Amino acid sequence: MHKYKGKYYLSYSTGDTHFIVYATADNPYGPFVYGGRILEPVVGWTTHHSVVEFEGRWWLFYHDASLSGGKNHLRCVKVREIVYNAEGMISLADPQ
Repeated sequence: MHKYKGKYYLSYSTGDTHFIVYATADNPYGPFVYGGRILEPVVGWTTHHSVVEFEGRWWLFYHDASLSGGKNHLRCVKVREIVYNAEGMISLADPQ
């Protein structure tokens, strides 16, 4: 969970479908409202992640199994910048 401009963002993996999604609330105890997908499924079978703010920018850290072609589950750390629109909805910045 992270807090951005007074809102609480709970992000989580959808399990077997491997999306990373989020929900928002005004209180860390909820109720939370589904906000949408942050990340589509990656190479490999798990999608663990963390959201971090660093020097005024927000980042999604996650891993995939691209090093092993998804076969041996060797993990490869990835990072993408998160951006928020005026309504507080999350999307990923275009890769640089």
